[in-house]
Amino acid sequence: MGSGRTLKFALCEVLQFAGLCVPLFIVMQRFAVIVAKVKTSAQPPGDGSTAYWLIVASSIAYVTSTALLVWVPLKYMVFVKKKFLIGRKKWRPVALVYVILSTLPCFAFLIASSEVQINNNMKHDTFTELPVSLVLFSLICIDVVERIRHCRLTGQGNDMERDADIPSTVLTQVTPVTPITPSVPGPVVPGPAAPGPTVSAPAAPGPAVLGKAQPTPTPPVANQPSDRNQNGAGARPETNGTVPGIPGNPDGPFSISGMSARSASTTAYHISPYAYAGPLRFLCASDARADVFVDSFIFWMDTVEMVRVAGHPLVFYSGWVFPIYIFSYLSCLRVVVMPHSPLLSSLGVALQDLPFFFVRVGLIAFFGFVTPLLYLMKNLLVCLAFVYFNFMTKLRVFNTERMFF
Repeated sequence: MGSGRTLKFALCEVLQFAGLCVPLFIVMQRFAVIVAKVKTSAQPPGDGSTAYWLIVASSIAYVTSTALLVWVPLKYMVFVKKKFLIGRKKWRPVALVYVILSTLPCFAFLIASSEVQINNNMKHDTFTELPVSLVLFSLICIDVVERIRHCRLTGQGNDMERDADIPSTVLTQVTPVTPITPSVPGPVVPGPAAPGPTVSAPAAPGPAVLGKAQPTPTPPVANQPSDRNQNGAGARPETNGTVPGIPGNPDGPFSISGMSARSASTTAYHISPYAYAGPLRFLCASDARADVFVDSFIFWMDTVEMVRVAGHPLVFYSGWVFPIYIFSYLSCLRVVVMPHSPLLSSLGVALQDLPFFFVRVGLIAFFGFVTPLLYLMKNLLVCLAFVYFNFMTKLRVFNTERMFF
């Protein structure tokens, strides 16, 4: 057991350190080639070899100094669980340091490479696949390792005990839970009898205790809707479209697993995932650890597309690389927030969707359809939905009792 944990710890550390060093070495080496070519093609020709090896040596010195002075001390403090770093579990210090020490210099040298070639009337290297296939892929690997390193990598996953660092937004089965009314001591008040069959229970031996009533909960009967729940009328929507029983309405008998808090889902609500039997039940296989990879890549798809556009020759040899890489870097800062943090929604709109929308409008206006309209519509609809459902629905004109507009 100890050797397995040590092996997993070493593997995670090696992957993260490789993600820190490799993009810097390759980007700065490509930048050194461009500078050497500019030196040799200048009038009079300069010493391109000296410029090349000076930049390569600078990259080695930078990586060595940052690793010894920042990366290794940070890893040690995280390993010994310093409270000011991981106490509240609302941010990821390793991801923040990686974005500052690796992603920022890589984007800076990509911008510098574009400017050097523009100023010297040279078109040598546009870094077509390097920013996406290396820089952002390394960032995705850091994100995946930070999410999955606290999980067990062997054995089957337990859906009932999902790790808090691996959020899930998959809606599983809505299960009715019968409310149980506790017995309250007091005098028995006679009232009209409810219609229905009378069930008589055998009397327990002993004196009868007056003033205690034990209500018998009636379990729900499947496929027999009553007068209240026919045609969906059983769940009456409240103001702003909330339904009793959904998380946020704690008095109701229904729960949706994956949308409520972990403590509530394990105590007050019953999580019942879909269970299928038959020869095709393997198609319903699901594991939270595998979903981490899917969530991470989907989380970065918009940023990947924006960085890919910067590699287009028309865009790279223009001034548009500045806003593209600047706003892409701001979008990368979202990795600092924990995946289940409520700040992630507003940060996604402020740091990604809103600036990306204006950048894409400008790119399409100047260069044509170098970026698909799908991402433009995605940015627009995400911004409008965020403003409407978080702010406009609080206004009196939108605060109705209808669930659907």
